[in-house]
Amino acid sequence: RQLFPVTAHIVLQDNQHVFLLRRANTGYEDGNYSLVAGHLDGGESVIQAAIRETHEEAGVLVTPADLKINFILHRMSDEERFDFILTATSWSGTPHNAEPIKCGHAGWYPLDQLPNNTIPYIRYVLENLDHPGFYLRFGWEENP
Repeated sequence: RQLFPVTAHIVLQDNQHVFLLRRANTGYEDGNYSLVAGHLDGGESVIQAAIRETHEEAGVLVTPADLKINFILHRMSDEERFDFILTATSWSGTPHNAEPIKCGHAGWYPLDQLPNNTIPYIRYVLENLDHPGFYLRFGWEENP
């Protein structure tokens, strides 16, 4: 039986702009842009993890009603993972860099003009936000 890390990635979206964080001092993809994200802690749901991570990393409050699960991403990168991709288009507060030790920069970017140093699977996720299915994969040989 295989155990996989499970992560919630939250797309804070304002019209055609998304809030991205440039990772720093984490040991994983430092210097590259990502979404608000984090692993599920034991005993919490995907929605609870998304609410917690959004507050920790972007300093804003989302409610379960603010979140939409877009799809699950089955990813092969440094290891096999499952990522839940959620979108929020409303929240309380102003998104900002709430973890400056783990984030070198945070800001809004047009979906069609992402920074060149956006993590590849994050770029793939953002390009597929309107994907009609509930499952996407990245990093596999048969990747579409």
